[in-house]
Amino acid sequence: MITAYLFDNQRLIQQELTTSDTLPEGTLWLDVFKPEEDERQWLNSYFVEEAPEEEDIKEIEASARFYRDGDGVHINSLFPQRVGHELKAINVSFNLRDDLLITIREEDVGLVRLLRNYLRLGRIEVITPIELLLEMFNLKVEYLSDLIEDVYTVLEGLSEDVFKQEELDDVVKLITQQEDANGKIRLSLLDTQRALRYINRYVRRRLDSEDVKDLKEMLSDIDSLMPHSQFIFDKLNFMLQAAVGISGLQQNKIIKIFSVAAVVFLPPTVIASAYGMNFKNMPELDWMFGYPMAVAMMFASAGATYLFFKRKGWL
Repeated sequence: MITAYLFDNQRLIQQELTTSDTLPEGTLWLDVFKPEEDERQWLNSYFVEEAPEEEDIKEIEASARFYRDGDGVHINSLFPQRVGHELKAINVSFNLRDDLLITIREEDVGLVRLLRNYLRLGRIEVITPIELLLEMFNLKVEYLSDLIEDVYTVLEGLSEDVFKQEELDDVVKLITQQEDANGKIRLSLLDTQRALRYINRYVRRRLDSEDVKDLKEMLSDIDSLMPHSQFIFDKLNFMLQAAVGISGLQQNKIIKIFSVAAVVFLPPTVIASAYGMNFKNMPELDWMFGYPMAVAMMFASAGATYLFFKRKGWL
């Protein structure tokens, strides 16, 4: 799907394009979502080089994520996206030109929809592609901050649930989910930091004083969010170790009960085994009180063993 965005009399116009259309004059932003083969060929006609493929967008090397060529500046950046209870990191390709911003993505990104709505409602004002790109990254940094706050909120509830034995399995699962989410948040922060530094270094001549100020504020926000992300990693690691430790204590208690039970019933078992041999010359076999005596001895030995454990503090 190809969507063009342009301003006409200070009003945002959104126009869906087909492969038979040409790029409208005055287009500020061209968004390409899950391009089919014919749409990719149409897009290539507006590139000196080839438009980035999905495999190119997912490359992790700095030289593949941030570079310049005949089509302008290329920036591939990770964007967080909530999918149910999980967090995904989605790659979005940006091609920044003097008069046009092109975005290529293979998956839906909520921040793209949010930026589009803000533009439509007039909540943000942009007149150049670089301003549009910076607004996108600004929304991204704010969203990452919100995600970190969400993880904090979940951890506050988990701190109490760690000590609830009946919920321990769910707690460990939730800790694992939050660790994965925090890892993707931190990866997105680092990726955004690299992208903004690249813009500051190689696109600075296009930035006015307000743009430079916004860029520096975003970098400062990222620097302040990094320690929070590290703190969450440390807290999650502590909570996971606590949960595993409590699980081990529960297992030890169960094993302790079985061990004590085995030891308590060991003397009665010895007595029962002795009188269960039925040798001919055992005098108690013909004695009237032999059976009551054996039963009493078994109870007495079990009770004495139990009292011994109790006095030692092992129970």
